[in-house]
Amino acid sequence: MHFVFTPPAETAAGLLRLPWREPLEEWDEDRLVEIRQRGLSRHVVRFVVDEGSVYALKELDARLARREYRLLRRLRELALPAVEVVGAVVDRGEDMDAVLVTRFLEFSSSYRALFANPRGGHPTDRLLDALVELLVRLHLAGFMWGDCSLSNVLFRFDAGAFAAYLVDAETAELHPSLTEGQRHYDVQLARERIAGELFDLQAAGQLPAQVDPIGVGDDTVRRYEALWDELTREEILHPDDQRYRIAERLRRINELGFDVDEVELVDAGEDGARLRVRTRVAEPGHHRQLLLTRTGLAAQENQARRLLNDVASYRGHLERQGGRTVPEVVAANMWLAEVYEPVVQAIPEELQDRLDEVEVFHEVLEHRWFLSERSGHDLDTTEAARDYFRTVLPHVPDELTVTAAKAQRRSQPDQA
Repeated sequence: MHFVFTPPAETAAGLLRLPWREPLEEWDEDRLVEIRQRGLSRHVVRFVVDEGSVYALKELDARLARREYRLLRRLRELALPAVEVVGAVVDRGEDMDAVLVTRFLEFSSSYRALFANPRGGHPTDRLLDALVELLVRLHLAGFMWGDCSLSNVLFRFDAGAFAAYLVDAETAELHPSLTEGQRHYDVQLARERIAGELFDLQAAGQLPAQVDPIGVGDDTVRRYEALWDELTREEILHPDDQRYRIAERLRRINELGFDVDEVELVDAGEDGARLRVRTRVAEPGHHRQLLLTRTGLAAQENQARRLLNDVASYRGHLERQGGRTVPEVVAANMWLAEVYEPVVQAIPEELQDRLDEVEVFHEVLEHRWFLSERSGHDLDTTEAARDYFRTVLPHVPDELTVTAAKAQRRSQPDQA
C-alpha cells in the first residue's frame, strides 16, 4: 500500500490507522460519520472524523486519484478556492481502487441544504453569483473544469453572499490558457448540469415555484459572459480620457472582487490606444489579508470588508472620545479586544456550530442596525448581540452547515 500525503505529516497520522485494505463501502469504523450536506457522486464517498476535522474519502481509479491529487495541490498553490487535498492511497490490494482524501470544508453548505433551509429568501441568485465567479477564476488560471455543477461546489456564508469552493477536479485539465472552445464547453456543461440539478429539486418539492430551471441555466451563461467580458475585454481609449478610463476600468474590476496584475496600452494609431488588462487569478484577498494582518482573524472577503468597516467606525469613535488620532493598528487591537471578542465569547455553547464566528459577528452588526432603526437610537454591539442570540441564531437550521463536532454528534446513536 502506498499513501501519498501533503505536509504536515501529523495531518495524516490518524488516518493511517484506517482499514485501507478493505473496500470503502464495507468499512465498519467508529470514526465514520454521515454528511447530509453533500452532492451526488458517481463514486463511493465516505466521511471520517479525526482530531477535530472531517475528511472526505473518495474511491476511484488510481490514475485518476493521482491526477486529481496533483490538480488540487496546484489549485491550492494558485490560491484558488478549492477543498484542501490531504493525500491519495494507492496499491491497496488486487482489484481495489485508490482513495483520494480531502479535508471537508467546515461551516460549508451544499446547494441542497441551502434550498431546503433558505435564509433571507431563496438562494438562487447568490449561488449563481458565487459559482460563476469561481468558474471565471478557474478559467483565468487555465483550469478547464469539465464537470462544473452545483453538486461539485460547497458554499460558505460570506456576509449575506456566498463564497464557492470547488470540490471535485476529477475531470479537470490545467493549461497555460484556455481556448474559446474550451471555455464554451465548460460553460455550456454548467448550464445543462445546473438546470438538471434544479429539476431534481423541483421534483422533490424543494424549489420555489418562481424558479425556472432552464431559465437559471441560461442565466448562468449570461452572468459568466458578462463577468468574463468585464475582466478580459480590450477597449480603445482616446488620448484625452485615457487616465480617467483606465482608473474607471480598474475600479470596476476591483469592485467585482478581482485584482489587476498588469495594464498594457498598445498604440492604435489615430484612434488612441488599446487597453489590455491582465487580471490576477487568485481568490479574493485584499480585505481578507488586511483583516488578517491587523487582527489575526481569518474571514471570507465580504466578511472581512464588513469587519474592517466596523474597525474604522470604532477608530472614529475612539478619536472623537479621546480628541486625538488613533493609529490603525491600535484601533484594530482595541476593537478586537473590546468589541469582537466579547461578542463571539458570548455565543451560547449549544449554538456555536450554527454559523462560523465571523459570520455571526457580521449578523450581529446587521441586527444592531435593524434594532437601532426600529428604536430610533443607536444600540451598542453587546446589547444587539444579546438580542440576536435570543431571537435569531436559535432559528438558524442546525442542518445548514457542517462541522466536525456536529457530524460526529449526528452519527452517534442516541443514548437511552
